[in-house]
Amino acid sequence: MPVEYSVAEAKKGSQKAFKKLFDDNVNIIYRFLYQFSQNPDQLQEWTQRAFIKAFENIKSFEGNSKFSTWLIKIGINEMKSDFARLKDKRTVFLEDEQYDSAVSLEEEFEWKQDMKWLLAELDEFKRAVFILYEVEGYSHSEIAEILNISEAFSRTSLCRVKNQLKEKWIKSRGRYD
Repeated sequence: MPVEYSVAEAKKGSQKAFKKLFDDNVNIIYRFLYQFSQNPDQLQEWTQRAFIKAFENIKSFEGNSKFSTWLIKIGINEMKSDFARLKDKRTVFLEDEQYDSAVSLEEEFEWKQDMKWLLAELDEFKRAVFILYEVEGYSHSEIAEILNISEAFSRTSLCRVKNQLKEKWIKSRGRYD
């Protein structure tokens, strides 16, 4: 069943269609939110609330973007509301990923450790732009929609974040090329 069909059917009240949307998107939103907290209970809560709000508001989804884009936007809002309410900043860790076997284990370990602390030092907005583009593969127009910013600001922010990460990484390595 294509996503468009699932959304159309979910708008008509089909539980089966919404279950399909859930199954197709639960890992996407969970993986994205994982970049902001490693607490499984918190992640499940944000994911569940995002889907509940999506279900309650499915009729307002206009289809101008992918369903996953709309869902991530809802998830970010749930996360932000908790952060604002609790004023609790969480440590960020990149999820373990498989890397090219050409990279030595030592280099892989160093990269993972460096990226963990480098990303943890970014504020939530910068981290979100970087992760949405570089890790999740969203376009700047999709990021703009998710974060309620302009596409140009998304591009500029990503460029600045990359430069900031590069600069910090070079300084941490004692390189000043």
